[in-house]
Amino acid sequence: MVAVAILAAGRGTRMKSNLPKVLHGLGGRSLVERVLNSLSDIEPSRRIIIVGYQGHLVQEALASFSDVEFVEQAEQKGTGHAIQQLLPHLAGFQDDLLVLNGDVPLLRPETLQQLLKTHQQHQNAATILTAQLPNPKGYGRVFCDSQNIVKQIVEDRDCSPAQKQNHRINAGVYCFRWPDLELVLPQLKANNDQQEYYLTDTVSFLEPVMSVDVEDYQEILGINDRKQLAGAYEILQARVKDDWMAAGVTLVDPDSITIDETVQIEPDVVIEPQTHLRGKTTIRAGARIGPGSLIENSEIGENVTALYSVVTDSTVKSGARIGPYAHLRGHVEVGSGCRIGNFVEIKSSTVGDRTNVAHLSYIGNATLGERVNIGAGTITANYDGVNKHPTVIGDRTKTGSNSVLVAPVTLGADVTVAAGSVVTKDVSDDSLVIARARQVTRAGWRMKPQAGSEE
Repeated sequence: MVAVAILAAGRGTRMKSNLPKVLHGLGGRSLVERVLNSLSDIEPSRRIIIVGYQGHLVQEALASFSDVEFVEQAEQKGTGHAIQQLLPHLAGFQDDLLVLNGDVPLLRPETLQQLLKTHQQHQNAATILTAQLPNPKGYGRVFCDSQNIVKQIVEDRDCSPAQKQNHRINAGVYCFRWPDLELVLPQLKANNDQQEYYLTDTVSFLEPVMSVDVEDYQEILGINDRKQLAGAYEILQARVKDDWMAAGVTLVDPDSITIDETVQIEPDVVIEPQTHLRGKTTIRAGARIGPGSLIENSEIGENVTALYSVVTDSTVKSGARIGPYAHLRGHVEVGSGCRIGNFVEIKSSTVGDRTNVAHLSYIGNATLGERVNIGAGTITANYDGVNKHPTVIGDRTKTGSNSVLVAPVTLGADVTVAAGSVVTKDVSDDSLVIARARQVTRAGWRMKPQAGSEE
């Protein structure tokens, strides 16, 4: 068995934010959520979050994690002090404790699994994750013998010039045999520049302590400011896009594309430049998305095209064509073989199979049947200033250009609406509706010039 403690008490002053650092977003998830997700291969018996600054916000953000416990570190006096807060909560616990940082979001599950496996196989009192950094400035240095047994850990600020030449750094990830750690935690002293209690100081009291080098040092990079957050996003995106290209997805210009980890893409999808896939989005086989599209929390069917368009919280079924410059939002469902064309906005509506809304229209709170044709400039006037009202359009109905359908209104099947009509009443099946003033033409009429105006 293993318990996990995640350090999440700090404010993160360099983020220049009132939000706790661990709640800042990275690719669709908060930093601390990513740390929790990295435990997927371990299945710990307990998951404990040590909170401090704005701890209630951290608890609220993680409310969906039903088996997470929270322990408060009212004063932030270092990593050792944080783990000291666990003493009453882990009384009688006889197994291993894995300690993670809530601002180190790029750890892979297999890395933590390897750390725990090494710890248990060698029956270590402690095992620490280390990395060989090209530029170790700012990180504590780890000094080991030829068997990777740790002899000393020195914080960067406390290193001598000679010690700073060592590139093996402490990743801040530890696995302890808890009964051993429990005995030494009260012995920690704050004899350092920061007057903090370092968890690394426990190494001098425990034996044996072993280091495990991570293969990819980028996994252990922490987030302290916005620049590092952006750098972590680049690393995360490189991983995600490499995986999708290996799985048969074409990314025409990977550097200009972003894809959240929560997105699912089937083979033979083509993602064009400047396209962004966010949230719980699914893209089915054969779809072509972009260039210049944003798809968020939506399901895109097989062989759909979406060009220079925004689709959020919606479903587009197979063979539909979206855009250019279309906007689908608020739980839209577009049927198979539809065309949603230039400068069309659809909100909270259902569009039946093979229906066309080709250009310059707004469709809101509407239900359109199959094979409907919405003429250019048609709008549903669905809002009376207080409430939204529905529009229903039957199968094979056609609206002429610049028609206005004033909701609530129902048009039956096989209705034709003449161009320029303002429809305010229900229309039965198989009807032609003309709702406009008769044209009046006065021959030989010209506007009289105004006084002082040039003719």
